[in-house]
Amino acid sequence: PGSTEPIGAGYDFTIEVLDIYTMKIFVDIPRGEDSKSVAEALMLQGYIGNTPETPTVALSVRTLQLFRHIRLRKPSFSIEAFARVLCDLYNIPYRRRYRSALSNTFDIYLTIIRMLDSHVAEVLERKGANWRVLNACPACSYELCDEPSLKFKRMFAMDANFSLKRMSSGAKNEGDVRTFEESDYYLTFEEVDKYADEVKSSRSRQMPMPVPDHGDDSVEGDTDGIVEEELPTAAANGSGCAVRWKAAASDEKKKMWSIFHESGLFASACRHGMILWIADLIRSGELAKFPLAIIGKALQVFDGGWLMGYDIGCAFGQTIKHSSLAREFEAQNCRCCVNAFHSYSHSYDCQKQHHPNVIEGMGLEDLEILERIFSSSNQLGGLTCYMTQYRRRVFIDQFFRNWDNDKYANLGIMLHNNYVQAIRIIDEEVPALTHAKEVLNIGEGDLEQWHIEEVDYFRNLGKEPGHDVHRAAYVDALQSYQEISAKYETASTQFILTAPSEASATSYSQELSQTRKAETSCRYLAEKRDQILLDITALELALNIEVRWTPATKEYQDALEYSATREYHRALDKLQRLVVQRLFELHKLNLNFTGYRMRTHIAKALQARCKAIRNAVNAYNTAALKLNLPKPTLDWSRVSHYSFLEEFDLLRGSHQDIGHKRWTELAVRETMKQDLRIKRAHEEITRCNIEIRRVHTSILDEHEHFKRRLQDLKSEGSPM
Repeated sequence: PGSTEPIGAGYDFTIEVLDIYTMKIFVDIPRGEDSKSVAEALMLQGYIGNTPETPTVALSVRTLQLFRHIRLRKPSFSIEAFARVLCDLYNIPYRRRYRSALSNTFDIYLTIIRMLDSHVAEVLERKGANWRVLNACPACSYELCDEPSLKFKRMFAMDANFSLKRMSSGAKNEGDVRTFEESDYYLTFEEVDKYADEVKSSRSRQMPMPVPDHGDDSVEGDTDGIVEEELPTAAANGSGCAVRWKAAASDEKKKMWSIFHESGLFASACRHGMILWIADLIRSGELAKFPLAIIGKALQVFDGGWLMGYDIGCAFGQTIKHSSLAREFEAQNCRCCVNAFHSYSHSYDCQKQHHPNVIEGMGLEDLEILERIFSSSNQLGGLTCYMTQYRRRVFIDQFFRNWDNDKYANLGIMLHNNYVQAIRIIDEEVPALTHAKEVLNIGEGDLEQWHIEEVDYFRNLGKEPGHDVHRAAYVDALQSYQEISAKYETASTQFILTAPSEASATSYSQELSQTRKAETSCRYLAEKRDQILLDITALELALNIEVRWTPATKEYQDALEYSATREYHRALDKLQRLVVQRLFELHKLNLNFTGYRMRTHIAKALQARCKAIRNAVNAYNTAALKLNLPKPTLDWSRVSHYSFLEEFDLLRGSHQDIGHKRWTELAVRETMKQDLRIKRAHEEITRCNIEIRRVHTSILDEHEHFKRRLQDLKSEGSPM
């Protein structure tokens, strides 16, 4: 053990320590008579005790500092792992008390760091509830007097993540009842819950819809202890995108296991990757109150004129219109859109209105920043599951604070890369676009006009008149009646004309059984025929049909053609759903930190999904060939490519004749998309020019501000 000279009689003490730099086992701590506490004496020597009053072991501040920096760079590195490292270096057996000591002292160390940061922020005049959100990203917020205006002053995205769960304590009482409320990242429970009743559940307002038969292509696991949740689009007008998204989303977005107290978090971040606000999902899935709380906070803090990207931004826009935020949202000229990658799971009509590539003023931004953030924050998932509520929040706050620091340091690189990308698109694609216009004989203004026609076509696509549906059902009933009647006549004739064989002891019982089976079959077919006849009569009354249709009737033939079209649409819808699910599974398979078991599960699901897609392709081809004007058939190589998703709605067809429309040609549609990319690239250059000036000016101004504050502190004699 080390030794120090005594400073006061009877006040010095020796304590066991862990110091990765000195490897001392015991240290003599001098304590004067004016020392206020043991904790103060330890801190003066560079140590923090495991308890404030009577510590039994202390860790050096430098050791705790090392652990903090390791955790910042490797969030999955646990307290227990570092405690075992210390034991290995000291060549002593691991004991749980070392982990507890490290955990307690690390809590104290982080508290001290936060207090120092708070004092520094106060000295630098950076205090305020919204200072970080309004100033952390100079590219978004540091507006200059002479800069040109942008259509969207700032862009941000929001999404939920279900990796950072925390188990509920159940009936047991938690020992650590502390709450962490010092973070300016977290929205308060009150700020979130005030939107809990903003949107009524769609289940209470909509007609009950039949559950689609997914057949063998979807497998539901055990649902014990699962709470079903509404998606955050309850007020939407039955958007097909919301329905398709719910079918393709992972189980966590649809339901949540009740064993978790925090099932994840809902986060928002600007386009440069800076975190805005987060909120814990408390015993729930992705409810509407979480994104509404983010929108409400943004309307309160920001000036307006911003754009928000969300997985289901199209339908969520309708949710906002049905909430108390509607008037302010419209007054501030804000709008929603869909993230670039997730747009491909939406209908093509939605993509033509909400995809980033078609929105004027967005530049090349994809708003998928949260996918990248969650790919990194998922490292915390292995630790937060069994943490206390306090420590989970502390570690999440620490992670996002370090994330923002890294993003700020790399802000110049990000803007430079965006600039280079935009220039490359312009240099490479402008000559190609000019050549395509010449080859395809496209004049000035044609691409814009075709874009308007395309949007209008897909907006009205799929609207099905109700009387056509009933007529198709009537024809189906007539066909079923004819089929059953033919079977009944065959069975009845067979029964009457069957001659009994010569009587014998062995044949009588066999013939009796056959006779009873024939009688039962005739009776069953007769009852089914009568039931179908009743249905036909009811439909005739509803449709005011005075003379029953026959296959020679024109109305019968029209309804038969319509029925074949409906069967084609159903086959196409099923194929689209399977392709979208495959796309999501491929995305999940390539995410960082997806565990082995999850990858194995997804790989097996993909194998089954591929078989289901092949079967769906065969069913589609069969239905397509039954049409009066057969549709083109598909093959696996075409369907398996993600770009095929945009062709689903085009394959659907409608009552409009679009065969002569130039925008239906594949080459023209590619040219239209190329033209949009070039426009977005020019917008990106404009935005980057503005944001680069903002960042550079903010750095210069910050440097001058630091110099002034340092001079003031020196003149005041401040210890800071």
